[in-house]
Amino acid sequence: MKYEYILGGITAPKGFKASGIHAGIRKNKLKKDLALIVADDVCSAAAVYTQNLVKGAPLIVTEKNLKNGYAQAVICNSGNANTCNANGIEIAEKMCALVEKHTGISAADVIVASTGVIGQPLDITPIANGMENLVASLGDDSKSAAEAIMTTDTVKKEIAVKFTLDGKECVIAGIAKGSGMIHPNMATMLVFMTTDVAISPEMLSKIVKADVKDSFNMISVDGDTSTNDMLSILASGKAGNTMIETENKDYKTFKKMFNLVSTTLSKKIAGDGEGASKLLECQVTGAQSKKIAKTVAKSVITSSLFKAAMFGADANWGRVLCAIGYSGANVDVNKIDVSFQSAKGEIAVCKDGKGVEFSEEKAKEILLESEIIIKIDLNAGNYKATAWGCDLTYEYVKINGDYRT
Repeated sequence: MKYEYILGGITAPKGFKASGIHAGIRKNKLKKDLALIVADDVCSAAAVYTQNLVKGAPLIVTEKNLKNGYAQAVICNSGNANTCNANGIEIAEKMCALVEKHTGISAADVIVASTGVIGQPLDITPIANGMENLVASLGDDSKSAAEAIMTTDTVKKEIAVKFTLDGKECVIAGIAKGSGMIHPNMATMLVFMTTDVAISPEMLSKIVKADVKDSFNMISVDGDTSTNDMLSILASGKAGNTMIETENKDYKTFKKMFNLVSTTLSKKIAGDGEGASKLLECQVTGAQSKKIAKTVAKSVITSSLFKAAMFGADANWGRVLCAIGYSGANVDVNKIDVSFQSAKGEIAVCKDGKGVEFSEEKAKEILLESEIIIKIDLNAGNYKATAWGCDLTYEYVKINGDYRT
């Protein structure tokens, strides 16, 4: 199907405005730390959350607010996770109340999120003092909102895609943050998506819950599942298409476009892992089941030894088989083929579970590239899966050695 990447980020769909400012939550005045996304009217909404038993207070408040399937605004701060705080729920609810006070949008229709250091009290004062400026700054500036949700991210992560649905021009867009503490069990990061497609909350939720299993849940930076992870989407319905209320043709089209955005953002998050210098994509084919394919792909992409080898451009394929071996997946290790691929070409390093002769010089050349594909054929079936991750560098330890202080 035809689609086009366009500019504008989360404000590209009809009916949305956004802003991002430095409110004073973070000490660095050059870092934005408060973002707001608002819709002209109440939207169909859906979200998924971390499976970590330790959950940030904003997730609890958001889940309560979204029980009816509708929302109209998103407020998010960076610099403090508002997690494991005695008054966390109170602060998250106050953030929603501040949106109502300054925009007129009901506090019950607000998605609230926080990201940053865990276990430190979040002072509502800078947020309250910054609200007037935050609301006054609302407009088409998606980039400011994308910057305001960043923590250790090095680049903004945003995307907007235009496509046709029911004869109407539609847009779906998103911004994301995520660099460390990435090992999703929903999705280890914050993602806020907008669309002008008309779709019921039930159908929207169904798409979101199914999609994350093959997109955000298939990325890993360091094997740590965070406490504040959330993906949410607002659908304004202003594109004018016939409301999607069943799993019809339009539902399937929108599902594909949602996956395009989610997969793109997943790769952006993986490639911007803390200290990362390379994006790793593990493609598993020939599996007996989807579950086996996903288990193998995720195990390889999470292996610290393999990630370290990729940092050093070392074609140590034994670490790939090792990760497969302890993954728990039911595979025949004597059938596994492995190759490495990048813009510099492809090289086979393992056949039927055993090493093959290859040029170390050529392998080095391939693995020095910034994007590397690990191709694994289990030669046992027709199922496949893809996972994304990054290399493990000295910089990762440096960043996390003094993250809090």
